[in-house]
Amino acid sequence: MTETFLALIPTYGLWLIFGCVTLSGLALPVPSSMMVMVAGGFAAAEEFALWQLVAFAYAGFAIGDQIAFWTAHRAGGPLIERMGRSPGTAKVIGRAQRLVERRGLAAVFLSRTVLSPLGPYVGYISGALGMSWVGFTLTALGGGFLWSLGYAWLGFAFADRIAQIASLISSSVGVVMAGALAIGGLAWLIRNYRRAQSAFEE
Repeated sequence: MTETFLALIPTYGLWLIFGCVTLSGLALPVPSSMMVMVAGGFAAAEEFALWQLVAFAYAGFAIGDQIAFWTAHRAGGPLIERMGRSPGTAKVIGRAQRLVERRGLAAVFLSRTVLSPLGPYVGYISGALGMSWVGFTLTALGGGFLWSLGYAWLGFAFADRIAQIASLISSSVGVVMAGALAIGGLAWLIRNYRRAQSAFEE
């Protein structure tokens, strides 16, 4: 299935990236990380600009996050229960819920960077548990930008080594690299979130 999605990138380009990242944010089995990275290789070949790829991926990421959050916010626990009827999904949802309960907003940021496979489920859990929309949105947008930029840049900078990079980011070394990328943005994100929260409370 992954190969099928990747083969469609030259034909449908940025709109395919946008749609797939949005669907991925809803926990549908779409290889969005790999697609953004491969699209970065097409950007290196001047099929489209790198900033356009980042913008389309980021927009899809943000929209998927918001749909997941508000769907679960309105449907609540019953939606999470229905999603958890599959044994495999139940395990992932359990991990996402424990992460949110222990880490709060930090879980949102981590699930959009170094723990991105949990991202869609953390979005649903955050909405179902009544997390602040402002806090969720600001944190998710910060993490989503790093995710979009990171994968697009990897494909762009290492267009001739995409297979090797794909293997790397699926390993523990890749997690460390992603963590290093996220650290710089974390301090900025927390500082701006606190400012926004103070302004909101006023």
